[in-house]
This record gives sequence, C-alpha cells and structure tokens, in this order.
Amino acid sequence: MAEGAGVAGFGSLLRQWRQRAGLSQEALAGRAGVGVRTVRGLETGERGDPRIGTVRALADALELSGAERAELFSAAGRDEAVVPPAVRFDPLHEAVETLKVAVEARWRREEEQRQVHDPVPLPVRWEAAPSSLMDGWVNVGGSVDLAGSLDRVVEVYRSVGSRRLVVLGRAGAGKTVLTTRFVLDFVARRDASEPVPVIFQVGSWQPEVVGLRDWLAAQLIRDHPFLAGPGPSGTLASALVDSQRVLPVLDGFDEIAVGLHRSALVALNTTTLPLVLTSRVDEYREAVAGTKVLTSAAAVVLSDLSADDLADYLPRTTRKTGPGGNAWKPVLDEVRRGGPLAEVLTTPLMVALARRIYSDTPDHDPAALLEFVDAESLERHLLSSFIPAVYKVDADRVRPWFGHLADHLTRLGTHDVAWWRFGTSSSVTGLVVGAAVGVADLVLETALVGALGVRGLLFAVMIGLVTGVFFGVAHRFVVARTPLEPVRSRLRLRGRAGRRVWTRGLLGLAFGGAIGAAYGVVRAMAFWLAVPGAVMTSGVLVDVGVFGLVFGLGAGLVFAVVAAMEAPLDVRSAGSPGELLAANRRAVLGLVAVMVPVFAVFVMGATGVVAQGLTALRFEVVWSPTTALALGLVGGIGGGVAYVLSLTAWGQWVVFARVWLPLTGKLPWGLPAFLDDAYRRGVLRRAGAVYQFRHARLQEHFARSR
Repeated sequence: MAEGAGVAGFGSLLRQWRQRAGLSQEALAGRAGVGVRTVRGLETGERGDPRIGTVRALADALELSGAERAELFSAAGRDEAVVPPAVRFDPLHEAVETLKVAVEARWRREEEQRQVHDPVPLPVRWEAAPSSLMDGWVNVGGSVDLAGSLDRVVEVYRSVGSRRLVVLGRAGAGKTVLTTRFVLDFVARRDASEPVPVIFQVGSWQPEVVGLRDWLAAQLIRDHPFLAGPGPSGTLASALVDSQRVLPVLDGFDEIAVGLHRSALVALNTTTLPLVLTSRVDEYREAVAGTKVLTSAAAVVLSDLSADDLADYLPRTTRKTGPGGNAWKPVLDEVRRGGPLAEVLTTPLMVALARRIYSDTPDHDPAALLEFVDAESLERHLLSSFIPAVYKVDADRVRPWFGHLADHLTRLGTHDVAWWRFGTSSSVTGLVVGAAVGVADLVLETALVGALGVRGLLFAVMIGLVTGVFFGVAHRFVVARTPLEPVRSRLRLRGRAGRRVWTRGLLGLAFGGAIGAAYGVVRAMAFWLAVPGAVMTSGVLVDVGVFGLVFGLGAGLVFAVVAAMEAPLDVRSAGSPGELLAANRRAVLGLVAVMVPVFAVFVMGATGVVAQGLTALRFEVVWSPTTALALGLVGGIGGGVAYVLSLTAWGQWVVFARVWLPLTGKLPWGLPAFLDDAYRRGVLRRAGAVYQFRHARLQEHFARSR
C-alpha cells in the first residue's frame, strides 16, 4: 500500500506542476526528452518506480528547484544526488586578494615608520567643503553629514552615495595621514565583493598624454609587477581597473604639473570610477574655476589643529622639563596667546617637525621657538633644522645630496625618487659605455691572446670610442621616443614565437649589422696603424660585409630568443624600491647570460661557414674555431655590456647612480644604503616602487636652498 500511495502522490504532483506550467503531456515529454506514454503512465499511476534519470529530466523540464524539486524526488521514493558546483579559477579574484595583502602590509609599515601612533595620532578632523567646491546633493546621491574625524573616515566615505570624495587641505594639513588610515580601515572592514583601495601619487599623471585608466594600470604594474600578467582583456592590472575592483585613492592632485590641473579634472569627469581625491585647496579651486567640480563628488576640508590638540599631544612626546613643568609649556602658553607659533603649529606637518627637532633630540629646548617673530621665518627654521636633528654631525655631509635629489625631482616635474630616473644624458652614457667596452676588450684580448700589443691597445681604444658613440646615439634615439622603464619580465625555459619575437629579431638584425660593420672597419684601422707598411685593400670591404652579416644575424637570433623566453615577474619582486631593483638586476644579468653564449656559438659556426665559402671563391682566409669563438665572446660580452648600460633601466642606474653622480660628488657612492637610511630616519617615505620626500614642502625647501 505504501508504494502505491507514493506512486499516486508522484503522479498527482507531476500533473499539478505540468498544468501550472501550462504544458500538455506531449509538450512536457518533448521538453524532458521522454515518451508521451511515460508521462501519461506516471500521472495515472500505471507506471511505478520511475527511474531517477526520468525524475531529474521531468524536474528540469518543469524548472523545479528547492523544496518543490525535493518533494517530487521524495514522492518518487528517490534521493537526488547533490552535485557540487564546478569550482572555477578566477584570476581576477586571486589578483585582488593578493593585491589586498600587499597593500595592507605596505601601508601598515609606512604608518609605523612615520610614527603616527607614537605616542598617539594627531587629531585629523574635517568639515564639509563650501558648496562651490562640490557637486549638488542630487548627483552625489543624497544629502549626508560629511563632518568627521580620522576614526570615521571610512564611515563618511561610505555614506556618500556616489562613492566619490574630494579631501581638501592646505600644505601639511594631514591629507597623507588620512589616506593611509582610510586604506587600512577600508581593507580591515572590506568584504569580498568590495574593491581594494590603492593609493596613487597622482602628481606624476600627465592627463594630456595618457588616460586615467591606462595610467592607473601602469602604476599598478610598476608597484606590483605580477599584475602585468595576462587578464581577460589586456593585463590583470587593466582588468582590475576596468572592473572597478580597485578603488583609486588619488593623493596629491595639487602636485600635477602646472597648467595641467584643469585638463586633469576634465579627464576625471569623463569617468564614473569611485575614488578619493586629495588636493591643496587653492589648486583645486583654480581647476574648478576653469572647468567645473568633480562630477558626483562630495568634498571636505581638513580643519586646523587647535591649541587644545597641541596641549594633548606635544607634552606626551617627551619627558623633558622646564619652568613650570613640561618643556613644551612655554610654547603652549604662547600658542594660546596667538602670534607666529599659533599660526604655524596648526598642521600635522609642522607639529611633527617641531616634535622631531625638540622632543626627540636631547639637547634642543622647545623654548627656542619663542624667539621667532614671524611665521615665515619660523617655518623656514623648522624645515631647515629637520636634517640636523635627524643626522646630527653628518648633517653637513648629507645636505648637498638631498639638495641634488630635490633639484633633480623638481627639474623632472615629479615627486618620485625612482631608481631608473637618475639621469638621461646620452653623452655621459656614451662615455661610460665606451670606457666599459674598451676595458672589457683589453681584459678579454689579454686573457685570450696571452699578451697585450700595440694593435690590441689601439683596437680597444677605437672599438670603445666607436661603441660609445654608437650606443650614445642609440640611447638618445630610444629615450627620446620612450623613457627607459624597469624590466617587467623574467626569462623562462619555454617560450613561443609571435609577432613580437619577429619584430625584436629584425631590430637585432639591423642593430647587430651596424655594429658588425663598424667592428670590421675598426679592426682594419687598428691593423693599419699598428703595422708599419700595411696597406688597406679591398679585403677590408669583405671584412666589413662578413662581420656585418654575421653580427647582424647573431644579434637577430639573440633578440628573438630573449623575446620568446620573456615572462612576467612574480608578485614577490616589488615589495619595495630595493626589491624591484634587485629583480631587474637578476632579469638583466639573466638576459646577458643568454645573449653571450648564444651569440658566441653562432658567430663561431657562422664565420666557419662563411670562411669555407670565401675559400671556395679563392679568397685568402685565416680562420680557426678558437679564433672564431674568441671573436664571438668579445663581440657578445662587449655588445652585452653596451646594451645593458645604455638601453636598460638597470644599466642606466649603474651609469648614473653607481658611477657618474658619485664620481661628481652629487650623490653618495652607497646610494641604495643612503636612500634606505633616509627612509628609516623619516626623511623619505616609500610609495610602492619609489621613494618620495616625506612631504612636498621638504622637497621644495631643499630645492630652493641647494
């Protein structure tokens, strides 16, 4: 009886849900892929014990789900096996989560380095900006209370319906502190569906040259090379930007090059990306006056620090005492009375400088601040006393180096101390390349021949001169078209051919051919100058043609092999400027390790073939495998050295940061250690793969006082 009741219940349910779906028995049978007799028999109870596949087909055809589907299977006396959904690998999700970990770790270290919580954070508060600096509430997404403090920055941002917020404040008002805290708090409260906030130093953006999305993607790749990997369309970085899985925090709108603020604001208004934008008030107001406000964006203005804020903070930074108690008491009393101190000590930057100079330095008394009678001289004193307070007896030694750095950045129109942008002089590059190739040739010739003669010395000098000129010109041409950037790839054992491989191969063919022809000419001239009575014959033209052909084909092969073996760097390669530099050094040296043996072996084989052909044509040829291998090694090592020094970012770092600038006294010999030490002392800060001065005001001060 129980089995019959179950079958009858199944038929009744089947008929009820078929009629609800508006299907005839024939239509249901066709949709489910079963016979009409099967449907009719199941509904009337003539057919019992339906197979599980039949029940599943009928449930799918009726589009049953959840409880109804389970009820149909139960009425049939069956249990549907639960099929887990297929797990799909989402490269964008993996990239977002990896980026989140890297961003959080980076800015937590930066916050600690800047002593934000030592002993307590300076209060950062804000009020709503004037209506002339923000869009209407309808476009923003509704009226909200924008006033807040540092611990509510994420809450205030999320209350803005458009998720577009402009943060305004005068120099040193705490915009950078706010953006750092925003990123860390947002990441801490973020769920998997929300974007990852990333701070971009927008001052280096050239809106008339590159669009915002492309610039954001390029900056992501610079700081996180793993995002150069392939995405659904283009790179992972561009896919993250386009899918709004990155929340841009654009810090330093005011630092964009003079004359470009309006075009930058116009470009920002062409996008609907959620974002946070920081700027000094005057620069943003001028840009708005020339165009309009940032579309759909709310805006806030950072408030000055009050006398009570200083009284709560400065005494807690030192245990020094003076007349009446804490050493800061006379200063705080003067602040309450007004005057220069009350005017200057209203921004976190100036308070932080005062704290570093007078609280953290044993022999400095804050009462010295009472001697200044105007705000300008007081600010200048705080800025100029920072380096002596940090470096003490070494201040006079390091000050010129900081002056050169600041002046160099100012001339470049940037705030980024990027290791690959310490110099671009083609004449200096050619000089260093020529010297390096000449010395390399002398060493190799001496090692291979066993002695150094006049001819070898002349050849080294001449090939160094020619190579220096040639690669100096090549450097000038390449840099004029595209500035040298860090390598974004490594070499892998397995590669594939493509259009890029053929293009690079043809470039190597032309480049190597020119070098080979020059090599043939220099070789003949060295022989003519060193050997009395030597005569220049038509054989020189044969040499020029042979070396041009062999060197061209060899360089084309090397360039093509390297292009085929390139693969993106991984995420561990760019946690800091030093790590990106080390990754590039490994990549470039790996490239040379491939170039030299491939070129040397090819030259040995190719010259052998050519020698046999020339002998068959009755030319007098002197050739041996040893000589050919030596020629390949000399050409490969010399060409590799010249290529690296003149046409790679790491090579330019070696030319300028490790040789030329220390040699001329503009920067120290141990530049990486100097920059890292300046970072640990709080003079510089890290922003991804670059350093920056702790604040733009410091850079401006050093550049003016150089």
